[in-house]
Amino acid sequence: MSSATAGLALDPVLKRIDENLTDSLKRVFELVRMPSISTDPGYAADCRKAAEWLVAQLKGIGFDASVRDTPGHPMVVAHHEGAAADAPHVLFYGHYDVQPVDPIELWDTEPFQPAIKTGPDGAKIITGRGTADDKGQLMTFVEACRAYKEIHGGLPCKVTILFEGEEESGSPSLKPFLDANSEELKADFALVCDTSMWDANTPAISTGLRGLVGEEITIQAADRDLHSGYFGGAAANPIHILSKILADMHDADGKVTIPNFYEGVDETPKEILEQWENLGQTAEKFLGEIGLALPSGEKGRSVLELTWARPTAEVNGIIGGYTGEGFKTVIAAKASAKVSFRLVGKQDPAAIRENFREFVRSRIPADCTVSFHEHGGSPGIQLPYDSTVLQKAKDALSDEWPNPALMIGMGGSIPVVGDFQTMLGMDSVLVGFGLADDRIHSPNEKYALKSYHKGQRSWARILDALAAG
Repeated sequence: MSSATAGLALDPVLKRIDENLTDSLKRVFELVRMPSISTDPGYAADCRKAAEWLVAQLKGIGFDASVRDTPGHPMVVAHHEGAAADAPHVLFYGHYDVQPVDPIELWDTEPFQPAIKTGPDGAKIITGRGTADDKGQLMTFVEACRAYKEIHGGLPCKVTILFEGEEESGSPSLKPFLDANSEELKADFALVCDTSMWDANTPAISTGLRGLVGEEITIQAADRDLHSGYFGGAAANPIHILSKILADMHDADGKVTIPNFYEGVDETPKEILEQWENLGQTAEKFLGEIGLALPSGEKGRSVLELTWARPTAEVNGIIGGYTGEGFKTVIAAKASAKVSFRLVGKQDPAAIRENFREFVRSRIPADCTVSFHEHGGSPGIQLPYDSTVLQKAKDALSDEWPNPALMIGMGGSIPVVGDFQTMLGMDSVLVGFGLADDRIHSPNEKYALKSYHKGQRSWARILDALAAG
């Protein structure tokens, strides 16, 4: 399919999406009404019902689709051939499970009774649990495929779909399922919809995700808690030792001092930093929303670079000594801390963990001991900014939305993206249409009607662009 042919073929598809909007809303409402809460066994039947409903929808538009059982909630897998033999094969991922609705008393409407309402800014919104995370998002792709099939009888690219039912409960079945079905699920690259836009008029492609390493350390000193008057000044205090170690992790300029910590960390290209700078996000604006004003971390870097493209070492909790009501003059026998590292680029989680442990061990007095407890680890993901696939997606999004699409980073992690890379050898293009105020995981979740409508049009444009060669 040539670029010119693809462009001509696209216009009637976009028109059909517009014509189908009312019916597509009825369909997403049906899905949202199913309380597919994966973490609560009491909703297992609803999770299966949602999976079966999605299979029926996909079969209805010509996919070879099936429910695949796992030890937990089922997966949905579907396949469709593409019209052009030289077009790429894409794997589209989303999840149909949702978070619990508690606290229910904070909802303005019934969580599983979706409706169209007017938001505070006057824009139309779809309300209900799962509208933004992730049912509304995944249905934008399904509806784009539906419109393509109705107009052309086929899809421009070969498409495999994977809908998961346990994303909100830790994805315990995902890795075994990917391992057992790797040949079936492999594609040229993945499309992941579980992300957001920069703002209501500016689409975004997330090119980087920070990885994560979690560690819990426990320092043991005396064989019991000690009277601070009798032993104070002579006996080692594990809280002092722990505090010194944690303080030593950063220098005066905010850089992490653990040996080889920055190995595999590349500088963000100058042109990307300039794009981020032009977004107008300042430390005062970013931190002001949480009652702060001064950025902490590596000096000389913007808050967007710090949160999107730089690694971190953070202390998430400290436990030690007497913490109850009143006062107790005691030297604790042990003290512990929970520490996490956000990783970028090619940082190796195993190397970060071992270097941190050696950093700690080297600071433990000879008569004290330290133990470690691992809390998972995954590498960061960074797609090349000059990727042809990313540029095609960026141009397609820019054609649909009022403002040009941005290439941004994400401070958090999406584990499935790492799994696709390490287990299936695929990079992922992360495009979603959520907004910062969608209240995902919170009461009164919503999804902008504009996101739902233009999201469908965006995916049609992206599929068209990918097939254009």
